[in-house]
Amino acid sequence: MFRKTVLARALTIAFAATVGSTVVVGGSAHAASNSAGDIVGRAAAGTLITIENKSIGLTRTLTVNKNGDYQLTMLPPGTYTVRAKRPDGSLEERQVAVNAGEAVSSNFEAATNTVVVTGRLNRIDVKSPESSMVLNEAAIDRIPVARDVTAVALLAPGATRGDARIGQTTLRAGNVPSLGGASPAENVYYINGFNVTNMLNGVAFNQVPFEAIASQQVKTGGYGPEYGRSLGGVLSITTKRGTNEWKGGANVIWEPVDLKGSSIYTEAGKSTNKWLVADRPGGTDDKKANLWAGGPVIQDKLFVFGLVQGADIEQKTYGVSTQTIVKSNTPRYLVKADWNINDNNTLELTAFNDESKDKVRTFASLAPYATPQGAERLPDEYTSGGQNYIAKYTSWLTDDFTVSAMAGLGKYSRASSIGSAACPFIRDDRTSARPRLGCATTSNITNPGANDERRAIRIDAEWNLGDHGLRFGLDNEEYKVVDGTQSSGGETILIKTLAPGSDLPGGYVNNTGAPIDFLQVRHFENGGAFTTKNSAFYLEDNWQVTQNLVANIGVRSESFENLNADDKTFIKVDNTIAPRFGLSWDVRGDQSLKLFANAGRYYIPVMSNTNVRLSGAELDYTDRFVYTGSNGGDAFQNPGRGAQLGTRTISSNGEAGDPRSVVDPNIKPMYQDEFILGAQHALANRWTVGAKVTYRKLKKVMDDMCNGPGAEEWALANGYNGDQAALIGGAIDHCFLYNPGGDLTANIDLEDGKGLTEVVIPAASLGFPQPQRKYTALELTFERAWDGVWNLQGSYVWSKSRGNTEGYVKSDIGQDDAGISQDWDYPGLMEGAYGDLPNDRRHTVKVFGAYQVTPELRLGANAIIQSGRPLNCLGYYSGNLDTVSILYGASSFYCNRQLNPRGTVGRLEWTRELSLQASYEPAWLPKTTFSIDVLNVFNERGITQVNEAGESARGTPSPNYLQPGAFQAGRSVRLMAQYEF
Repeated sequence: MFRKTVLARALTIAFAATVGSTVVVGGSAHAASNSAGDIVGRAAAGTLITIENKSIGLTRTLTVNKNGDYQLTMLPPGTYTVRAKRPDGSLEERQVAVNAGEAVSSNFEAATNTVVVTGRLNRIDVKSPESSMVLNEAAIDRIPVARDVTAVALLAPGATRGDARIGQTTLRAGNVPSLGGASPAENVYYINGFNVTNMLNGVAFNQVPFEAIASQQVKTGGYGPEYGRSLGGVLSITTKRGTNEWKGGANVIWEPVDLKGSSIYTEAGKSTNKWLVADRPGGTDDKKANLWAGGPVIQDKLFVFGLVQGADIEQKTYGVSTQTIVKSNTPRYLVKADWNINDNNTLELTAFNDESKDKVRTFASLAPYATPQGAERLPDEYTSGGQNYIAKYTSWLTDDFTVSAMAGLGKYSRASSIGSAACPFIRDDRTSARPRLGCATTSNITNPGANDERRAIRIDAEWNLGDHGLRFGLDNEEYKVVDGTQSSGGETILIKTLAPGSDLPGGYVNNTGAPIDFLQVRHFENGGAFTTKNSAFYLEDNWQVTQNLVANIGVRSESFENLNADDKTFIKVDNTIAPRFGLSWDVRGDQSLKLFANAGRYYIPVMSNTNVRLSGAELDYTDRFVYTGSNGGDAFQNPGRGAQLGTRTISSNGEAGDPRSVVDPNIKPMYQDEFILGAQHALANRWTVGAKVTYRKLKKVMDDMCNGPGAEEWALANGYNGDQAALIGGAIDHCFLYNPGGDLTANIDLEDGKGLTEVVIPAASLGFPQPQRKYTALELTFERAWDGVWNLQGSYVWSKSRGNTEGYVKSDIGQDDAGISQDWDYPGLMEGAYGDLPNDRRHTVKVFGAYQVTPELRLGANAIIQSGRPLNCLGYYSGNLDTVSILYGASSFYCNRQLNPRGTVGRLEWTRELSLQASYEPAWLPKTTFSIDVLNVFNERGITQVNEAGESARGTPSPNYLQPGAFQAGRSVRLMAQYEF
């Protein structure tokens, strides 16, 4: 039996070598750096371990300590030869592949013919309790999936696509994932170890050209203390780099609009909430070309890699009253240099640019959803993305001590040039078609110079002390934002109908006995320059408790500081303590069965959006007028205004208050606790199965609260005179940032000559429930690792996400004002708010794989089946908790004067999507690849988001209720031709 086992393992390794497959299990003795990996293992004390990566000229040697453990940390990703020379003179070597963010085991425990398999054959990582998925370039290329970071992340168990309105841009819908039940604004994104998350509201990030990606890692839970600023997940990209061999290539990728599936839904069958597919003109024609090369400037010492991407993207959209043509052809690039200064010191430099300019032309439609164009409106241009520069230095000071230092500068532009800036935005909401009038092309105009800039430094170190591996580090980020928004033309005008007996905010009731057409006219403006500072340090002990049991014991401390437009601090929180604890047990001692557990606390910083909206000057008010039925004859088409209906309602008065007067001084950052218990089992023939249970509970929420009437009532009942109570109510009505569900400590000027006075208002008087968000998931996974012939991977996840707050965004209404949503403004908005949350997808099945049919032909498939999103009926507040929530329009869980608690009016239907791929590498044309990917083969057009506003005024049902707002992307065909040298 012993000989058979040895022979079988040896043959398996030999077979893997013959097909050119790298043998490695993704995993670690501890959580490796997100841009580098580790090699760890066991061997007899005194064994000389040498690793060599010939492609980049890197060699390192160490002697195994008396405990029999060794680790070589912070290694550039790639294939390494590991050689062991034992004290008795016996030799053994093998190859392992190191992935960024992971460590691979290579054990040499006995001088026998026994081969300990450490790769993806039939052994698993038994050292790490993290939940992660790593896909390198070759693995991604085998999967028919959209070529963007989010699409790849959605392959991970527990990942679901966020609301299409969250992070929406001119050219495309929002494209950020929800990971582990968190909101789409609660992830963190890295490129080569540099944080590229847009900290304005967390729903955007800088990206390298997709062809420049060497690997992508998605951590969905259990990550160690070196990671923070996230309640969802960690998405980490490692870029390609130069090696000792000059290599390069070029490709052309085309998604022709003529091969796309039908484009939109009609209203047929609306009464049964069924929306039928109809062929309509329009769509996106996407052409990209990439050219890249990399190699040695000095053999074994200095390497360079560069890639440039050109694009020609055109999107045509045909609506009821307008047509738009959006074009984008901005080039993007990445350049990377790697210098092996000597055997113990390396320097990496990365620069990339993802700036994109979208040029928008808008035309009047001569007929709804038709191609004939009318008069052209003034053009617009929107900019996103920017330049990023990263420097990383790594030093292996001794065999047991390694340190790395990183510095980065990242820029993100949100500039716009709106040709129709003087035109009010006018829309007729009296029918479901909602046609637009006038010359406006957008409702809100961003500050033309809006931009963000991040400056960051980070230091990480690892120290091997035998059974203990210490990891520690610190980082510091300063994020500067220039931002501001105003209504196009100064006003947003909606034409609506008020039914008999219905009322409006501002005190008007329709007692005429007949419907009234009216205008809702909103004026909004804010802006300024703001700074956010985040810092952290961490310490972790990776303790080999026994030969089969590893404990990861760590702690992270984070500090946050937000400044207003006058560079005065208005939020400062120091040294939040986030403990992390993980266990991993190699049950049989042979790397075939692992039990693991994890518990941790995770904080997220205050987004810069809070600086802009809360600490800046903001003017926001709404008036309502009788609609006379006529519109101006000029390009503006301003609707005629009759008598004003009720009084003006003011949300913000345009004044920026003292920073101490808008934030609870005792505020705590938003944080979450997480618990994971799981098992992973390696089977024969490269199969691995796993099961995991995850529980996440949101413990604190940070949001703004505006319940001035409740505060004033409390003040009157607790010894304050009428004038003082009015001042307290007025100050709170301006909105305070605090922890919902708790007491509010507010600094208020009582006009008594004493300046600001601290007033503590108990939670019971404010009328808010405790914030709740609980995520529970059972995850079942399987994988058959690639062997050069085929692979298969998949998961089933049952999950439940319930609570009364989604988190940093509000997908119910597409609000991405991270940290200052409307949720906690007034008690009435939270009445009935507990239930199934927007990112709740009860069942999800994902399966993907590939098969090498012949040496020239490979086929691939990817299928995702997911249950639908819960639905709400949002309307004008009709309860008795306050008299202000009605001013928010269709935003409460009262609808048609009935309370409909969150998620109780049904769900959207299941979505199903199958994508296929064929890749052909002809023997008669070496180094050339032709491929075709058909995404969403059957053109499934499931609805992914609807209009949940059930009323257009209190008691007046909205004709737009349940109108689809987003669908599955229709069938698309991607063609690629590629040549490499």
